[in-house]
Order: sequence, then structure tokens, then C-alpha cells
Amino acid sequence: MRKISSTKTSIKSPHRSMKYVIVSYFIYLASCFMGWTTRTKFHKTKEFEEWDKSGKNYIYAIWHNQQAFLLYPYRGQRICVLISLSKDGEYIARVLPKFKMKAVRGSTSKGGANALRNLIDLSQAGYHPMITPDGPRGPIYKVQQGVIYLALKTGLPIVPVGAGLSNKFTVRSWDKMRIPLPFGKCALVYGNMIHVSKEDDKAQIKLKLELELNAATLKAEQLVS
Repeated sequence: MRKISSTKTSIKSPHRSMKYVIVSYFIYLASCFMGWTTRTKFHKTKEFEEWDKSGKNYIYAIWHNQQAFLLYPYRGQRICVLISLSKDGEYIARVLPKFKMKAVRGSTSKGGANALRNLIDLSQAGYHPMITPDGPRGPIYKVQQGVIYLALKTGLPIVPVGAGLSNKFTVRSWDKMRIPLPFGKCALVYGNMIHVSKEDDKAQIKLKLELELNAATLKAEQLVS
């Protein structure tokens, strides 16, 4: 009988330049510095706390422009993050292991099927997938199908998270990426968990997730203002 090889947890990176090693290390140091100097508070729902306390798994969802500060607050947790195969994604993919997280390479346009299989495998191994549902190319604040499909395949609920930063720099990019600055405050607000079934209207689930993410983001921004 032919032996079936085990599924890899990431797509092999084509980027081997020393530049990625050096820049990713500086991103790691900067992330640690921002984390050390930022007062971060989690605002979780009672449902999530009970679900998490029971040891059950779930999927994190956060808007693409809020992901820059998430590495430090979620360090050491069993999290696997979907990262695009772009050159910019390579930097983050190299930083994640330094925070004890796993990178899964792929996106809706490239490597998506393999990435989905890896996310499913890791979720079954106890990891929490973290998805930016409007990434990697937008449109901004519009949920794409991937996170809904992942929730259906795994049976895991989606946990919307909104991040607010009092000190930040906004990049001129499609998503208006928010880069944290030191000595500020951060609020991480959890929205209502979303459970997805085959009978659900997928368009309604996407809209519900968008509303939950926007509401959590608004509350987070109000808490740090």
C-alpha cells in the first residue's frame, strides 16, 4: 500500500533574500516594543469566555487594516494566521514563529485551496485560525467567502474582533493600514460569536459578520479616544 504523506502546514516560501531575514527581525523588535509600551485591554463577551474556558476551538476574524498590532497581544497562543504569498506577506510569515504562531501561506487568488486544507488540519490539531476577511486586496470592510467556507468545513464559530489604537499612523494603502505608535492605548473588543450552518443564507452571514466587525471596531475606537 502506498504511504500517504502528511499535509504540510504552510506553502514553501519563494523569497530567500537576506533582506527578508533582516527586515522581519526589525518588525519583530518593533512589535515587541509597541507591545511593551502600549496598554492593552481585552473586552470579551460572556459567550466567548465560556466557550474558551471549555477548551473549544474557534476562528478569529479581524479587518485587514487592524492586524499590525495583533502579534504581541496574542503571542504564545495556539493561533495559525492566513498570510498571502506576496512579498509583503513574507515578512509577517517570518515574524509569526517568533511569537509562537503558525503561518499558513495562501489567499483567495493564489494557493487558496492548499491554505484552506492546512487551516482545517491545524484547527483539528487545536489551533485557532485567524483570518482577515477583507484581505488581501479588498474591497475594504467587505467580507469575502473564505472565512464562511472555513467555518462550514470546520464547524467552528467565528469570533469578530475589533481593534482600537489611541496612537497610530495610517498608511496610504487600499485598506488604510493602521500602524501602532508607542506609549498609547489599545482596546480589543470581541463581537458576538457567529455560528454557521449549511442551512444559513451565506449572504446574510457575510453581512452579519461585517456588522459585528464594524460595531466591535467602533466600540474599540471609542474606548481609546
